[in-house]
Amino acid sequence: MEHGWVKRNKWIFAAAPAALALFIWIGGEVVMHLWNWLLPALFGWPLITFWQALGLLVLCRILFGGHGGRGHDHSKWRRPTAERWGRMTPEEREKFRQDMRSRWCGSAETTGGTGEPS
Repeated sequence: MEHGWVKRNKWIFAAAPAALALFIWIGGEVVMHLWNWLLPALFGWPLITFWQALGLLVLCRILFGGHGGRGHDHSKWRRPTAERWGRMTPEEREKFRQDMRSRWCGSAETTGGTGEPS
Protein backbone atom coordinates (compact mmCIF):
# COMPACT_ATOMS: atom_id res chain seq x y z
CA MET A 1 0.00 0.00 0.00
CA GLU A 2 1.42 3.38 -1.02
CA HIS A 3 1.20 6.48 1.09
CA GLY A 4 -0.90 9.30 -0.31
CA TRP A 5 2.06 11.63 -0.82
CA VAL A 6 4.06 9.01 -2.72
CA LYS A 7 1.07 8.14 -4.88
CA ARG A 8 0.43 11.78 -5.79
CA ASN A 9 4.10 12.56 -6.45
CA LYS A 10 5.38 9.55 -8.40
CA TRP A 11 6.70 11.90 -11.06
CA ILE A 12 9.28 13.23 -8.57
CA PHE A 13 10.75 9.75 -8.14
CA ALA A 14 10.76 9.23 -11.91
CA ALA A 15 12.34 12.62 -12.67
CA ALA A 16 14.96 12.59 -9.91
CA PRO A 17 17.58 10.47 -11.75
CA ALA A 18 17.23 12.60 -14.89
CA ALA A 19 17.50 15.81 -12.86
CA LEU A 20 20.59 14.50 -11.06
CA ALA A 21 22.22 13.51 -14.36
CA LEU A 22 21.44 16.95 -15.81
CA PHE A 23 22.87 18.66 -12.70
CA ILE A 24 26.09 16.63 -12.92
CA TRP A 25 26.41 17.26 -16.66
CA ILE A 26 25.92 21.02 -16.25
CA GLY A 27 28.48 21.11 -13.42
CA GLY A 28 31.05 19.26 -15.50
CA GLU A 29 30.46 21.47 -18.51
CA VAL A 30 30.76 24.67 -16.47
CA VAL A 31 34.04 23.54 -14.85
CA MET A 32 35.46 22.36 -18.19
CA HIS A 33 34.60 25.58 -20.04
CA LEU A 34 35.85 27.84 -17.24
CA TRP A 35 39.12 25.89 -16.97
CA ASN A 36 39.65 25.82 -20.73
CA TRP A 37 38.83 29.52 -21.04
CA LEU A 38 40.99 30.81 -18.17
CA LEU A 39 43.85 28.55 -17.16
CA PRO A 40 45.54 27.88 -20.52
CA ALA A 41 45.57 31.60 -21.28
CA LEU A 42 46.71 32.67 -17.81
CA PHE A 43 49.15 29.92 -16.86
CA GLY A 44 49.74 27.86 -20.00
CA TRP A 45 48.07 24.80 -18.47
CA PRO A 46 46.57 22.20 -20.83
CA LEU A 47 42.94 21.95 -21.83
CA ILE A 48 40.87 19.36 -19.97
CA THR A 49 38.11 16.97 -21.01
CA PHE A 50 34.62 16.74 -19.60
CA TRP A 51 35.61 13.70 -17.51
CA GLN A 52 38.64 15.49 -16.08
CA ALA A 53 36.38 18.41 -15.19
CA LEU A 54 34.02 16.05 -13.37
CA GLY A 55 37.02 14.62 -11.53
CA LEU A 56 38.06 18.12 -10.47
CA LEU A 57 34.53 18.85 -9.33
CA VAL A 58 34.48 15.70 -7.19
CA LEU A 59 37.97 16.42 -5.83
CA CYS A 60 37.00 19.97 -4.84
CA ARG A 61 33.83 18.66 -3.21
CA ILE A 62 35.87 16.20 -1.16
CA LEU A 63 38.56 18.72 -0.20
CA PHE A 64 36.47 21.83 0.35
CA GLY A 65 32.78 21.01 0.28
CA GLY A 66 32.35 18.43 2.97
CA HIS A 67 30.34 15.27 2.48
CA GLY A 68 26.81 16.52 2.08
CA GLY A 69 24.19 16.82 4.74
CA ARG A 70 23.23 20.06 6.38
CA GLY A 71 26.75 21.24 7.02
CA HIS A 72 28.60 21.50 10.25
CA ASP A 73 26.88 22.87 13.31
CA HIS A 74 29.51 25.06 14.93
CA SER A 75 27.02 26.37 17.48
CA LYS A 76 27.72 23.29 19.61
CA TRP A 77 31.10 24.72 20.58
CA ARG A 78 30.42 28.40 19.93
CA ARG A 79 27.79 28.75 22.66
CA PRO A 80 29.91 27.28 25.51
CA THR A 81 32.88 29.35 24.34
CA ALA A 82 30.80 32.54 24.40
CA GLU A 83 29.56 31.67 27.88
CA ARG A 84 33.12 31.14 29.15
CA TRP A 85 34.21 34.40 27.52
CA GLY A 86 31.32 36.18 29.25
CA ARG A 87 32.44 34.88 32.65
CA MET A 88 36.03 36.13 32.18
CA THR A 89 37.24 39.33 33.74
CA PRO A 90 38.81 41.94 31.43
CA GLU A 91 42.24 40.91 32.77
CA GLU A 92 41.58 37.22 32.00
CA ARG A 93 40.44 38.15 28.49
CA GLU A 94 43.61 40.15 27.85
CA LYS A 95 45.77 37.31 29.15
CA PHE A 96 43.90 34.91 26.85
CA ARG A 97 44.45 37.24 23.88
CA GLN A 98 48.18 37.46 24.67
CA ASP A 99 48.44 33.69 24.96
CA MET A 100 46.73 33.24 21.58
CA ARG A 101 48.93 35.90 19.94
CA SER A 102 52.09 34.27 21.25
CA ARG A 103 50.88 30.83 20.19
CA TRP A 104 49.67 31.71 16.67
CA CYS A 105 51.47 34.93 15.72
CA GLY A 106 54.90 34.42 17.23
CA SER A 107 56.15 35.07 20.73
CA ALA A 108 54.85 37.88 22.94
CA GLU A 109 58.39 39.29 23.03
CA THR A 110 58.22 40.12 19.30
CA THR A 111 55.10 42.20 19.92
CA GLY A 112 56.39 43.80 23.09
CA GLY A 113 53.70 42.02 25.09
CA THR A 114 51.02 44.46 23.88
CA GLY A 115 49.83 42.63 20.82
CA GLU A 116 51.12 45.48 18.65
CA PRO A 117 54.28 44.92 16.60
CA SER A 118 57.27 46.75 18.05
